[in-house]
Amino acid sequence: MTNGLFRWINAYLCSMKSSRFAVLAVVCLSASLVPFTGSSINLALPQLSKELGMDAVTLGWIVTSFLLASAIFQIPFSRVGDMFGRKKVLTSGVILFSLASVACALSPTGNMLIAARFVQGIASAMLFGVNMAIITSVFPANERGKALGINTSVVYFAIAAGPFLGGMITHYWGWRCIFIVTACLGLLALTGIMLFLKGEWVDAKGERYDWWGTLIYACGLSAIIYGCSVLPSILGFCLIAAGMVSFTGFVYYEKRHATPVFNMKMFLANRVFRMSSFAALINYASTFAIGFMLSLYLQYIKGFDAQKAGLILVIQPVIQTVLSPLAGKWSDKVNASKIASLGMAIIVVCLITMLLLTPDTTLPVLIAILTMLGTGFALFSSPNVNVIMGSIEKRYLGMASATTGTMRLTGQSISMGMTMMMMAIFVGKTQITVENHWLFMKCLHYTFSIFVVLCILGVYTSMARNK
Repeated sequence: MTNGLFRWINAYLCSMKSSRFAVLAVVCLSASLVPFTGSSINLALPQLSKELGMDAVTLGWIVTSFLLASAIFQIPFSRVGDMFGRKKVLTSGVILFSLASVACALSPTGNMLIAARFVQGIASAMLFGVNMAIITSVFPANERGKALGINTSVVYFAIAAGPFLGGMITHYWGWRCIFIVTACLGLLALTGIMLFLKGEWVDAKGERYDWWGTLIYACGLSAIIYGCSVLPSILGFCLIAAGMVSFTGFVYYEKRHATPVFNMKMFLANRVFRMSSFAALINYASTFAIGFMLSLYLQYIKGFDAQKAGLILVIQPVIQTVLSPLAGKWSDKVNASKIASLGMAIIVVCLITMLLLTPDTTLPVLIAILTMLGTGFALFSSPNVNVIMGSIEKRYLGMASATTGTMRLTGQSISMGMTMMMMAIFVGKTQITVENHWLFMKCLHYTFSIFVVLCILGVYTSMARNK
């Protein structure tokens, strides 16, 4: 009987190894590490501030350092995956993310935590640099939108679990346990990779790696993202200008390179790919810091503890989790660009509503806003990714996956940069207290006003891609 059981388990594992849905499950689990950690840590910010003595601006660097590293390294690692194997990059990313999570848990100071988060960002670049390319390589075109929708749904489920579990963990065991849980999830993902991923998906084997292009790209993006984070100082404007000059040189260099780290000709010649990527950039630039600001609003202004704030913030990603597969499946049958544009328009309405937030705003109003916001995100994300991944040749899937991720991360970094700038202007380098709550509310309203303008531009970009 025991031998029969082992034979059944072995046969089941063998069938799973050949199943594209097993590949999807493992890739989704690996990708969920990043959003779970990010959304969890937002709930721990007040506790972090108190324990490590971090002011309002420095708190933003816990998020921004991670985003900076992810944005810089995502395209280079996608190219490495195309050349040497996407499974190798995914495996290395899971291992490094788990080790960096342990380092975060053991950090004795705020600066050490920020450094460990930077390493986590490098690992995140490995994970997201290849995940959508692997899914697109495995699934046929008529199922691609559904598979990408499931992947998006799992990511948003992790975002949903983050505030709920992160708030509970922070409330009962402290913020360091969040990173211990993440490291354990990393070990589970690594086990799945070893058992179920048997392909490497190498589409550019033998091509030469573009080191100079990578260096120019990294310097330009670093200057822009860091410059955004230190605005409105003179240094910030100088860094952004230097970054723009670097990117001009990057475009010129990559157009003439035989095997570029980023195929600029594909980006410039493919209108749908280009406009869809810009739509993703604008969407994340105008929405990412919403969770960061609402977490502080619920805990500092409304007086909720981390657990209760997490239960409220979980509403938005839960809606996204439910609707993303449906939106992805819908985008296989209907014009995906129109669905994405509708999603962005809903987000604009939500942001305008958030401009009316006050210390007396009731809980039902907050729940309604978060529900609408989750609907808008779901309608935008999966269809927009489906448009991007369906607009390029197979040999550029890794690059397209990384471009999508880089636009997301760059947008998130810009979002946090603008938020930190507003924090510096209105709150300053001091901890948030009862005395300066009115300054925080002023900061929140000005930040969301900027997001409204950006998101309206995003609606136009999304609608214009097919003209």
